[in-house]
Amino acid sequence: MKYPLIPAVLALSITLSSQASNAATTVTIGTVNNADMILMQQLSEEFERSHPDIDLKWVVLEENTLRQRLTTDIATKGGQFDVATIGLYETGIWGARGWLTALENLPADYALDDILPAVRDGLSVDGKLYALPFYAESSMTYYRTDLFEQAGLSMPEQPTWEQIRDFAKVLHKPEREQYGICLRGKAGWGENMALVSTLANAFGARWFDEKWRPEFTGAEWSGAIGFYVDLLGNYGPPGASTNGFNENLALFNSGKCALWVDATVAGSFAIDKSQSKVSESVGFALAPKQVTDKGTSWLWAWSLAIPASSDAKEAATEFVTWATSRDYSRLVAEKAGITAIPPGTRQSTYALESYMQAAPFARKTLESLNRANPRDATLKPVPYTGIQVVSIPEFQSIATQVGKLVSGALTGQMSVEQAMKSAQSLTEREMKRAAYYK
Repeated sequence: MKYPLIPAVLALSITLSSQASNAATTVTIGTVNNADMILMQQLSEEFERSHPDIDLKWVVLEENTLRQRLTTDIATKGGQFDVATIGLYETGIWGARGWLTALENLPADYALDDILPAVRDGLSVDGKLYALPFYAESSMTYYRTDLFEQAGLSMPEQPTWEQIRDFAKVLHKPEREQYGICLRGKAGWGENMALVSTLANAFGARWFDEKWRPEFTGAEWSGAIGFYVDLLGNYGPPGASTNGFNENLALFNSGKCALWVDATVAGSFAIDKSQSKVSESVGFALAPKQVTDKGTSWLWAWSLAIPASSDAKEAATEFVTWATSRDYSRLVAEKAGITAIPPGTRQSTYALESYMQAAPFARKTLESLNRANPRDATLKPVPYTGIQVVSIPEFQSIATQVGKLVSGALTGQMSVEQAMKSAQSLTEREMKRAAYYK
């Protein structure tokens, strides 16, 4: 049987098309399962349409699981990920170790100078940028304005933790499934310890003294953890020890929390009528202080970095610059509404009057970010930088173990005194092993 001859030009076209298809670069992205990142995944179809030579592969994981997977892969140079969603803590340490690709010669229209200075500095090592911020956050107090009005309560611009406890006591109505307060209880250095560390800062505590010795058995830490356990144990929801950011957000949006202290990034979700039953009665205040207001608002940025082990660095750079650009913010505003713009990264966002008017949480978010100072976050002097984290490699392991002990005290498996003694012992052991002191 004879077949018609294919014209040479057509044959060449088919060959080139096949080669282009085969040559598409796969970029594997490891990210966390929060709403902003899921929206990024949905909107990335726009990126793929404009970059037909790049295929995106998504690995979306719960926060603790993501950190474990990324840490193992990047430290061992496994090469499983081309884009890693990491925070300020990892960026500084991993960048200094050569585990990340420096992001240099970014296009002029990326407008790097538009990034808030504290965030840009936090993602740099020796003047080199190692990650681009997708969104940045501090922490603040969310409260139900309708419940406050009904009870005749008034929220200060920055309450004390004792005032928060008093408010929670009045508003705690478990028979109605209305709980006085929701706070992180799930164990993890980036879970319960993010909140607990800022609470401890407020009580005058510090992770280490000037000689790198832990102080968990001191009055400040014991007082802070005792207060946290009593507050959440008496006026929190059942099963608080299993609740992280996502779980508490769901509780608050369903009307079950009168108060919530957590990340400023939750502001857009709390006022979103499509996901919040209390969207029209949410108030915002600064995170609570106590004996000091230093270190009471944390500083974090979920950022996109490129592992040094990636074999798709050029394509990965194309993606991370797109996902953190002003154009992406405009796309989010168009597709999901202006209040859904990733917050905390660009000065131009807060210069938009339309955004400031539409986002009642924006001013408190910006104020909280501007107040957060990792170099002056404790009442007493310390040898480290960081607010809710300590910028040393050992912190992740130490804080995860301490977080489990705090969770154990919350569930009643041990006393606060036992938890703090164990925290002191394990931290001393780890710091001696790392040769901070003998």
